[in-house]
Amino acid sequence: MPSCGERPPPASVIAMRDEYPNAGRYKDRHGRWRWRFRRAGKTISLPHEPGHPEFEEAYDAAIEGREPRSAEVVMLPHASVPRSLKAAWRMVPTSLPEWGRLDPETRARQSKIADKFLNAEIVEGEGVCWADMPVEDLRRRHVKMIIAGMSDTPHAARHLLTVLRRMILVALDEEWIESDPTYKIKHRPGYVGWKAWPESMRAKFEKRWPIGTTPRLAYALALWLGNRRGDIADLTPDTIDGEKVRLTQGKTGRDLVLEITPMLREVLDGADLSGPTILKTAYGEPFSKKSLTGRMRDWTKSAGMPAGYTLHGLRKTLGKMLAESGATTRQIMDTLGHTDIKHAELYSKEAEQERLAQAGMRKVTRMVTPRNKAR
Repeated sequence: MPSCGERPPPASVIAMRDEYPNAGRYKDRHGRWRWRFRRAGKTISLPHEPGHPEFEEAYDAAIEGREPRSAEVVMLPHASVPRSLKAAWRMVPTSLPEWGRLDPETRARQSKIADKFLNAEIVEGEGVCWADMPVEDLRRRHVKMIIAGMSDTPHAARHLLTVLRRMILVALDEEWIESDPTYKIKHRPGYVGWKAWPESMRAKFEKRWPIGTTPRLAYALALWLGNRRGDIADLTPDTIDGEKVRLTQGKTGRDLVLEITPMLREVLDGADLSGPTILKTAYGEPFSKKSLTGRMRDWTKSAGMPAGYTLHGLRKTLGKMLAESGATTRQIMDTLGHTDIKHAELYSKEAEQERLAQAGMRKVTRMVTPRNKAR
């Protein structure tokens, strides 16, 4: 019987007691209604309300005198552990504005690097991948260990460090961490750069591939427009506007207007410009970037040239010519489409070093020559 002043329990609760023997409803010290199982002097708390899966499991366990079984957690194929490296990477496209400014090729390349890293095991054979590591557990020593393990591929290590920093930036913005474990970690591998084509190599190529051939057209476009292989492969006859070429760079998105020099005009006049692109395969189809790189390797080999002279090397050749002819850094930037002045300054500094060294040695020669004559 309820005590004086206490309302009797509703009929639904009485029915529940009949359905769940030894289970009862009570009000805790905070005034909230809860359920518990009481038998033989033992009291076991029951979560939620009758009908809830956790209540049902806890009640059955109390009746059977065992511990409740936890529900099995099944990870979906594309799910990620909260606040993990994988979770951070999945937020990069929507959280970092600079990601959207990258060209599609760069985004695809960095995504491939991230996927390979995240799916790699932290310790081989343990079955735990970097993807599931909480960002807050990533330490500076871990980053150094990762980079050190890639000493045989220094450029790949540098690219991975760039990708890792994107994950860290997301974690900082989301306030998952308070400090950057990659702070001031530098990895700048020695860089030889693309090989510029000296005059002797250019003469060899031009002798082997006369005007009117596809190799000569590819060579002339790369050399006298100074653009990347993708931009060269994508050029259409419509980009030729009188004595100018108008193009949009794939990597930077910059719109360039470049003058057609007499050297390039001579080659264009001997080419088939019926489309769909200026450069065409033997089947009349556009070249892909990769196929154009492979074909240039074959063409230089056929010309008797050593390995290492590439389409991008022709871009560097034009930059070197511009600097040696006295072009300003800004003129080099606007011809080659650089967005970072540091890249253009490399050409200027190299040319200036050569000019200064030559002038200095001439002075030495003039000073020493009279002495030798006197002897």
